[in-house]
Amino acid sequence: MITHTISVAYNEVSDISELEEEDRELLKEAWEASESAYAPYSKFHVGAAVRLANTMTFRGNNQENGAYPSGICAERVAVFSASAMYPGVPITTIAVVAKTEVFKLSNPVTPCGACRQVISEYEMLSGQPIRILLQGNSGKIWILNGIENLLPLMFHGGELKK
Repeated sequence: MITHTISVAYNEVSDISELEEEDRELLKEAWEASESAYAPYSKFHVGAAVRLANTMTFRGNNQENGAYPSGICAERVAVFSASAMYPGVPITTIAVVAKTEVFKLSNPVTPCGACRQVISEYEMLSGQPIRILLQGNSGKIWILNGIENLLPLMFHGGELKK
């Protein structure tokens, strides 16, 4: 038997002022998106903002539905919107934020498995890492360079091609 070890890398800053202006703006867009999330059941508001290589920005927020699991996550709303409007234009950065009054978020919230796989697909299409900015209502921000830091051993859809 061979044992392998996987490690992930991310940076953490304690305050948004430590970021470059364009990252601060993208997080602001994500927070604004979270304000209009439709989350009447969970009370968990998630916002996402995607920046494309052409500098266009797209927002998304979680959309719940009483017929669970018919809703959709903020990350996929933003990514799919960007791809629908600018197909083939690479995503350079995605910011994801979350807030709730139901419990305390001491760390940034990471995307769910489905969203991680969607981000990986677009990263593979572009051939370059997507920067990921994560923030909860604690203030600290995690910065990751590439989805493999959230989804090691990811499924590669290209393996399905014959």
